[in-house]
Amino acid sequence: MEQLSTAFHALADPTRRRILQLLSEGSLTAGSIADQFPISKPSVSHHLHVLKEAGLVADYRQGQHIIYSIKTEAFQTMLIWLSSLAAKS
Repeated sequence: MEQLSTAFHALADPTRRRILQLLSEGSLTAGSIADQFPISKPSVSHHLHVLKEAGLVADYRQGQHIIYSIKTEAFQTMLIWLSSLAAKS
């Protein structure tokens, strides 16, 4: 249940939701993601860290770049939980 709370907290921020929208189109480097926002690269890095801690994104190093992608498992867990609530109403 705590993982769900962390995930929903991460989704509460519009910048993080926009990052997820970008990643839904495919994996991106941290720099490519940062280029899409009018905020500092450290701020984007913070948002990526929050998403990673929530289990919503994964990252890996490729040379000098860090590549980010969506972790679909986390969203499946959220959908199952939401569906169980909807079924009870």
